[in-house]
Formats: sequence, C-alpha cells, structure tokens
Amino acid sequence: VKEWGLNDGYFASAYDAQVFYDELAYLMVNQFLAFNSPVNYNCGVWRYDQNGSGGRYYWDKATQSVKETANDYEHPQCSACFILGLDDSMQGIMDAASAEAKIFKFGSGSGMNVSKLRSSKEKIRGKGYSSGPVTFMKGFDAFAGVIKSGGKTRRAAKMVVMDVTHPDIEEFIWCKVKEERKAHILIAAGMDPRLDGEVYNNIFYQNANNSVRVTDEFMKAVVEGGKFATHFVTTGEVAETYEAKALLRQMAEAAWETGDPGLQYDGVIQNWHTSANTDRINATNPCSEYVFLDNTACNLASLNLMKFRNIDGSFNTEGYIKAVTVLITAQEILVDNAAYPTAEIGRMTHIFRTLGIGYANLGSLLMSLGIPYDSDQGRNIAAALTAIMTGQSYKQSALMAKALTPFPGYYENREPFQKVMRQHRDAAHQIDGAVVQADLIQESKRIWDDVVFLTGQYGARNAQVSVLAPTGTISFVMDCNTTGVEPNIALVAYKKMVGGGYMKLVNEGVPQALRTLGYGERDAADILKYLEEKDTIEGAPGLQPEHLSVFDCAFKAVNGERSIHHMGHIKMMGAIQPFISGAISKTVNLPESATVEDVMDAYIEGWKHGLKAIAIYRDGSKKSQPLNTKNETKTKSDEASAKADESQAVQADPQAVAVSPVVAQARVQRRKLPDERLAITHKFEIAGHEGYLTVGLFPDGKPGELFIKMNKEGSTLSGLMDAFSILVSFNLQYGVPLEFLVNKFTHMRFEPAGMTKNKQIPFAKSIVDYVFRYLAVKFLDKEQAEQIHSSVSPAESINTANDIVSQAQPKVTAQQVEAVPLEPVVSQKPLFTFKNQVDAPPCTFCGSMMVRNGSCYKCLECGSTTGCS
Repeated sequence: VKEWGLNDGYFASAYDAQVFYDELAYLMVNQFLAFNSPVNYNCGVWRYDQNGSGGRYYWDKATQSVKETANDYEHPQCSACFILGLDDSMQGIMDAASAEAKIFKFGSGSGMNVSKLRSSKEKIRGKGYSSGPVTFMKGFDAFAGVIKSGGKTRRAAKMVVMDVTHPDIEEFIWCKVKEERKAHILIAAGMDPRLDGEVYNNIFYQNANNSVRVTDEFMKAVVEGGKFATHFVTTGEVAETYEAKALLRQMAEAAWETGDPGLQYDGVIQNWHTSANTDRINATNPCSEYVFLDNTACNLASLNLMKFRNIDGSFNTEGYIKAVTVLITAQEILVDNAAYPTAEIGRMTHIFRTLGIGYANLGSLLMSLGIPYDSDQGRNIAAALTAIMTGQSYKQSALMAKALTPFPGYYENREPFQKVMRQHRDAAHQIDGAVVQADLIQESKRIWDDVVFLTGQYGARNAQVSVLAPTGTISFVMDCNTTGVEPNIALVAYKKMVGGGYMKLVNEGVPQALRTLGYGERDAADILKYLEEKDTIEGAPGLQPEHLSVFDCAFKAVNGERSIHHMGHIKMMGAIQPFISGAISKTVNLPESATVEDVMDAYIEGWKHGLKAIAIYRDGSKKSQPLNTKNETKTKSDEASAKADESQAVQADPQAVAVSPVVAQARVQRRKLPDERLAITHKFEIAGHEGYLTVGLFPDGKPGELFIKMNKEGSTLSGLMDAFSILVSFNLQYGVPLEFLVNKFTHMRFEPAGMTKNKQIPFAKSIVDYVFRYLAVKFLDKEQAEQIHSSVSPAESINTANDIVSQAQPKVTAQQVEAVPLEPVVSQKPLFTFKNQVDAPPCTFCGSMMVRNGSCYKCLECGSTTGCS
C-alpha cells in the first residue's frame, strides 16, 4: 500500500510515505484495525506468485483506461463486495454468471437485482413465455455451489434482490420455502443434514440471501390497509393487484419458516444516494451493507473500538480520529491498484471509488462502560462514534480530492452528493449530547460542519466511505468479543486449547463494567465467581437489579431468562443508520416461539426507524442439522452422580476392602471387569463397509471394554482398531467419563464415511464418529445423548443396557480394584454457556458449533465463516 500510494502521488515525499507505513503497521499489528479478507488473502502475493490466468481488469493510469491483467496477483482482488448489473437477455445472464465466478474464486461475494428480467407471465421474442428470473436463479445458485467447492478460501456468498413490483414476486417469496420443505423430508429419511452435506447440496437457492426491495408506497399501503400493484417488466402495465398487508404477510410467513426474504427499503436507500443523477441503486452485496450502483465494488476494513478505550474508561477520541484518517487513506489507495472481474466494474469503481470503513466491538465497548446496549445512552454513544468515523472519512476524502481530484462521477452528482452531506450533518447535530462523552459529541458536530464546507469547496475523492459489515473473520483477527454492531453473545465462553481441552473464560467486559459501575474488589469477585459457576449473572450476590440490563446479551444464558429484545437491535440500527454511507449488516434474531406477526412487526419497525435493509431469522427455522447445542450445566443430581462414580470402585460389601481416603484423593483406581461379563454386540454399516462393535459391561451396566471388528479389513486397519479399542477400554476402566470420550471423538472425519442403516445415526463421519455416537445413544442419559444427536429415542437409550444386566449384580472385590498414581480426570462439560440457535451448523473446518453473524454463521473457535468477511 505504501509503494502504491507513493507511486500514485498520495504522499508528498518518501519520508511521508514511511510515516504512513509505520502508522498503518502499528495499528494493524496491535489489532486496532484490519482489512477485509480479500486484502489479507491476495495483496502482496504477486511477490512470490506471478502466475495465473489473469482475465480480470484494472485501471491503467498511463492510458486512463481499463486493461486486462496478465496474472492473478499483480493487481489483486481487494474488494469483498460487488454489485452486478443484469440485462434482460441471454447474453446478459451469462455475462453476470461469468463475473460471479471470478468474484467467488478470490473469496468475495456479489449481489444483483433480478427485476430487469421479464417475468414468467411475459412473452419472449419467439413463441412462448419467459422462464422468469426465479428459474434463472437456479443456474446462478448452481454456479455458486460448484465454485464454493473449488475456491481457495470459503463458500460463495450471494444476494438476490427482487422489486416488490415484479410480477413474479410471490414465486420469489416462496422459492426457498419450497426447497427447504424438500430438505426436511430428505433429512427425516436419514440423509446427511449438514449445510455442506448431500441434502443442502442438492436443493436450490441455498447459496444466496434473498431480499425484497419494498417502496415507501408499498409500506404506507401496508400500514394504512391499502392495495398495491405489480407491473409487467416489458410494458409497465399492471400485472396484478394485492392487499399490501397480505403480501407483506407472505414475506413474513416465508421468513418465519426459512429466514428469507429480508427487506430492503427503497425510499431510504434512494434518499441517501450520493450519485442519484447517474442511476438508481438497485441491489446490495450479500450481507446488505454495501448499497450502491450496479457494476461497482467496495473494499472493506474495520476498526476495533475497544482498542480506543482508555484505562480510566474514557474513549480516546483523538486516537480514533487519527486511525480513521490512516485507514481510509489506505483503502483509497487500493482502488486503482486492484483488479475487478469485468471491465465495466473496473471502470465504474474507478469513477465512483466507493469505500467501506466500519468498526467492530461496539457491544463490548458499551458493556465495559457500564452502559446497556438497549438504552438511549448506548444508542447515542454509538451514533456519535459512527458519525465521527464517517465524517472524518469524508473529511479526509475531501482533502485527497483537493490534492488529487474528486471522484470522476462527482461533477455529474454534485447536487445529490452535497444534499446527502447536509443530511449527515443535520443528523449529527441531533445526537443527544447530555449522555455522551463531551469531546465525542463536540467532534462529531465539528467534523460534519467541516465536511459540508470542504466537500463544497473541493468535492470528495469517494462517493461512499462507510458501511457496517458483519466482520466475522476480521473480528477474530482483531480478537474482538463482538462483531460489527452486534451486542455480546454471552458472558462466559469456552476456548479450545492448542494441546487439547478447553479453558473457560469470562467476557473481559464484565469485570470492566463492574469497576465502572462502582463495585469493590470483593463484591466484584463474588459476582464473577457466581458467573463462572452458574454461567449467568442473574441472581449474582450483590449485583444491583438496575445493573442487570448492562449485561444483557443477544442470547439467553443457559440458566438465565434475560436477553436483548429484537426491538433493541432495530433501535440500535436506526440510531446509527444516518451516519453510514451504505447500510448495516445485521440479522434481527427472534426466538423460536416468535410468531408471523412478530416478523411483520419487525419489518414495519425497520421501515419506521429509517433502516436501509433488515434480515430476520427465527431460531429453529432451518433444519440444517440435528444437533442440539443447548448447554447442560452441572446440577445437584450431576454432582451426586459424580460422587457415586468416584466411589463406585468399592461397593458396600462386608468382604470388599476399603480404600484409604488419602489414597482415593491422590490416585485413580482401575475398575477391572469380572472374568465373566455381559456384553452387547452391534452390527453396523458405514457407506457399505460392515463391522461389529462389542461392548463389555460392568455389573452395573456401564461400559468397560470395547472391541471393533471390520469385515474385509486389511492388517493396518485391523491393528489400528485393536489398539484403539484397548486404549478406550483402559480409559473406561480407569474412570474416564464416557461423556468426555464422546465429546472428544465424535465429529472426527476420515474414510470410510457416509450413510448408515441406523435410523438414530443416519450419517457417520468416520468409524470412530459412529462408535461414539452409538455409545452416547446406549449409555448416556437422554439429555447428554442429545448433545451428540437430537433424534435419540428414550426407549432406545441407556435403559436398554441396564435391562441386559438387571438379573446379574456381582460385587466388586478388592482384587478388582487396582490403584494407579494418575491425575484425577475432570468431566468434560458441554461448551455453550448460552442458548445457541438450535439449528446452528457445525464448522466445516474444525467441527465446532457456529453462531449466527449477520446473514451468515461464524465459528467462535477457528474464526471461519459461511461467507461474511
């Protein structure tokens, strides 16, 4: 970036360029900020990889024209967000598909509005009728699915938009629902239910988020009980008339069932459009934060707000402004040095130079300051921070325009651009400064006054400067507790250790909040101890009831009842939307008990609060996998059971030898099986490979040994299975809890893997995965087994094993107990301390359960996402 900036005239001297380099490097290394994933993946690769097919386009400064690249990385793809145009012709459709393929290859996402395609009710030039846009969406979806499998980085991400005025709007609304219903049937039949499994790889519309573009006219008709008409694409004539509220209800019903469609509010989008004289805004990127003209791109980067929190709890406003200045300059330098998938995108991005600066860790910052996320004070602080970020970015953009030139499209759009700048300024002056740090409110107003003056004098280098992205991957890079504009997910989390096992961590914002709220060390320690033990702060000793809202999170704690209401999320989005060039990527999560009316209410409230877009997700609406991710906390019965396990080696028998309490505390006892013991033999089949599993039982019906025999196996596999069986058997005899082993060995992936004939375990990722799923079904109680597989039938769980040994209960003698000096084994607890969505998928990289993040999912363990940068 430094070299590009120096060559392109952004710095007055080599010394200035080096200062910029040092500042940017410091901010990145110390996790103050991060660029979006494509910059991290692609920039600098040309230094050691100058190969590739090229076939993309960049702006050549010498000829002032777009040229084709010679290789993949000399001009890297730096943008995460693309919006594609789509013409009503076969050539236009194929051109869009080709452009998407190039975008997906390098780890980015795209969006398009399909409303220009004539409906299935309209004739084509020849005989017959058009297939309609929903049919062509199947082709786009298939391309995305294929490239998702072959790309370097992650799955493809798409947004498909249809105007509410399009004649095929009902077909669009219900297209995902119909496919999801197919998925439910296939999953019930035992097919692989993972998001990347055979079910979801063989139904349509799974690689895109769908949104309906609604007008103010339509929303007013909804509120007032009026009618609304769709219009033919080719003639403009009325196609059909609807009760507006009934049509919105269809959208709500579909979203209640599948999460799609979201809504995009056209009136707000066009009112804040800085380049309205060029064209309307038709679509967004996959997560709806980049909202601009067709055939344009945007590179993203985000700031870590917690890094600007001073030790005393104040916010470092001066440092924040400086970091914004450095980052937006770096993003601007990338524009003409990057490559784009089509010549038109390269040309349009050069003309409008749209950028997407944003932030993460807002939820953590507010909690650390002792301020509830869902409060007027929290919303005003967020508004001031956002106003400064976008305002300072536009101020720097104006200064760059003074030194270089405004973006080429500025002159045509001077009037709408200045109108939007004045709207931003007016909104900044309306922030309630009574509850905001004084210099934050002062700077937000001063900066926007400067922006209106400077852009009036010099224009601006960029048509847009800011978005609020989901920051799934880069939040992990910056070690953020919260992503984008989101609140905290939970107050307690488990982190996987490199050497195995997990560490339980209390959210760092909790002790900071307690100090800010005035709690002493002793009281704070008692509250934190309670939180760590109970996984909830509700009911903590000494915590004042009026402070509970400070610790409210997106999800309920497993032992708690509080969480942020969906209106709290919508109000926060409404508070910061006036200070964002683009929009906000955020999904409003509703509980499983939410009704269709709740979804409709969220849609209407989003419009009333001035949002540009909204996505709704009701917990449990996708059946992507049968895992139940609720946490099972330690109860009194669990503790009693654990004590029984510790003492079960010596039963109450006059002939049994008592074990010294001192020895019992220092040693783990091996519990040997009697010479004659009962066993269960189970025949299984995985992807056509047959095998037999024999489980030897202790007198009390618990498993004590394991044998695995595979048919037609080679000597290598036979030896490995024998060694593995012996190892597991000794673990069971030395008291390692079966639950611990199950948690460790399920989800392991290797061949053979595939479908089974066991209805309770329809799909196995490996022999080991199947064996321990089976053991969970047979020997763990129902709630523990549901941690592994939610389809466990009570009649087929642990009672089956108990029945086998009900007639034989031999005593354990002294000779069957062998004391060995080993460290005590601690039972493995499930790793979710909050009530995660019941249909959250497992991470395809590490197997951990993912959580909702914007319109995608993110993994809290390895940082991978299902499409959000």
